[in-house]
Amino acid sequence: MKDTYVPESEQSKELFAYFGLAVYYGQALEQQLTNLLLLTKLSQGKTPTEADLTDLYQRKLSNSLGQLIKEIQHHFPFSEQETAQLEEVWKQRNYIVHDYFKERIQETFTPAGRAKMIRELKRFKNKASRLEVKLQGYCTEMFTKLGLEEENLL
Repeated sequence: MKDTYVPESEQSKELFAYFGLAVYYGQALEQQLTNLLLLTKLSQGKTPTEADLTDLYQRKLSNSLGQLIKEIQHHFPFSEQETAQLEEVWKQRNYIVHDYFKERIQETFTPAGRAKMIRELKRFKNKASRLEVKLQGYCTEMFTKLGLEEENLL
């Protein structure tokens, strides 16, 4: 197999670091959606035992971001703006994870192309991070309403 040229500049390292952060924040969002889904079901009495809760948690961890977004919309009252943000981040996350470098590889070989990609990945990271923090706030509110301590749940 022929080796692929990988640019070795500091800017290239920064590009790959922001790609990693984009993926990380996509996964953090998945985690918060899983937490919120479980808390919502718990508040509705739909997970009667700790074993049921643990089983549901394990199953939800294997769900994709899209599956979690579609399911949580049936159980949690997001605003239209929040729903639109979730769906936008979901689409962007899928593009970044599955197609970003396949479609943009030529841009990685120029400083201007890498700089543009870094800006895009930073914007996605910031958008996903803000949404994840918002969901984390909803989870905290639900913990409080349910009289739970975060350390004792999962």
